[in-house]
This record gives sequence, structure tokens and C-alpha cells, in this order.
Amino acid sequence: MFGLGTQELLIIMVLVMIVFGAGKLPQVGSSLGKGILNFKKGINDDGDLIEEEASAVFKDVDQIEK
Repeated sequence: MFGLGTQELLIIMVLVMIVFGAGKLPQVGSSLGKGILNFKKGINDDGDLIEEEASAVFKDVDQIEK
């Protein structure tokens, strides 16, 4: 996983606890999870939008050819 060992992960976790505090960690985790979920949702929505626009273009091309 990105070349991180156990010691590096422990150091990162300790630094995060120092910066955010133990009480804020659930809020930080929740916000991070929601952000990732919204990012994935946005990527999927963009894919759907591209497919819709492509199908509209193909319909227009078919109408022009007829």
C-alpha cells in the first residue's frame, strides 16, 4: 500500500491524533468518507451525462442523414 510500512502508518496516526484530537476523529472520518462518496458519485454522474449527450448527438446525426 503505497510503500508504507506499519511504523510509518503508526507515526501518521499519532500525528493525526495530535492535530485533530481524539474527540474530532469520528467527525474527520465521517467527513472524509462523505467526500469520497460524493467524488465517486460525481464521476459516475459525469459518465451518465456524457452517455446522454452522445446519444442525443447520434439521434441528431440520424435525423440529418434521413
